[in-house]
Amino acid sequence: MNSNEWFTEQMLSTGTAFSLKINEKLHEEQSEFQKLEIYDTETFGKLMVIDGCTMVSTRDNFFYHEMISHPALFLHPNPKRVWIIGGGDCGTLREVLKHKNVEEAVQIDIDERVTRLAEIYFPELCESNGDVRADLKFIDGIQWLKDAAPNSVDLIIVDSTDPVGVAEGLFGEAFYRDCVACLAEDGMLVQQSESALLHLQLIKDMRGAMQTAGFGHQQTLFFPQCIYPSGWWSATIASKTALTFRADECANKEFETVYYNLDIHHAAMAQPEFFKKAFA
Repeated sequence: MNSNEWFTEQMLSTGTAFSLKINEKLHEEQSEFQKLEIYDTETFGKLMVIDGCTMVSTRDNFFYHEMISHPALFLHPNPKRVWIIGGGDCGTLREVLKHKNVEEAVQIDIDERVTRLAEIYFPELCESNGDVRADLKFIDGIQWLKDAAPNSVDLIIVDSTDPVGVAEGLFGEAFYRDCVACLAEDGMLVQQSESALLHLQLIKDMRGAMQTAGFGHQQTLFFPQCIYPSGWWSATIASKTALTFRADECANKEFETVYYNLDIHHAAMAQPEFFKKAFA
């Protein structure tokens, strides 16, 4: 393939790669924290790439943004205060603010340039940035949690890049202990947890660290994500207490989604056999 016509993300550790045919590169810069690129692709619309890894595309971002937000929001009894660690493209913030009971949504991303580029190239993801309930902070999310007071938040959504570079500290026991400390008693954490097919050990390590940190309950959910390694992604929900799904409210939700609904919620919670065995 002509390298000028295709963007390819190679994953050497798994012996795989993913490619999209591109029309042109629209932007490239090195921010204070990472390399950012924007492409116009032939079939997936705009594509944001961070440090060589696909992050978000126009065509398929709804899978990730909806599934990292709505399942957890409907599993919490009454989520009023939500913090998004990362999430600079603002798509998760948009989904969170579809819930009328959310009174405050704070997005904490260390790299402001991600958001500024999203505003230009993915304006549909940023349409809720001006909501009076939204608060965008461009600071270190790990430090934000360390400094937070107890009982400060109902739901923490970790919408991060892969566990390398600026996001590495978001996947360890110390981070989860800080989450436990600032969450309300019925509070929850949800975090993107990579591909169960390619990164099962990472999920096992995450869930073990969550357990040790004080989260007595964990639930991993699954969903498609075309541009991510293997095309099959996951998020892991952790809580101090058992979760009760508000199924009736989900079935009668007052907002539109592209993918998520009551049936998808139940399906996403189903555990494949190999996954069950890994955690038996």
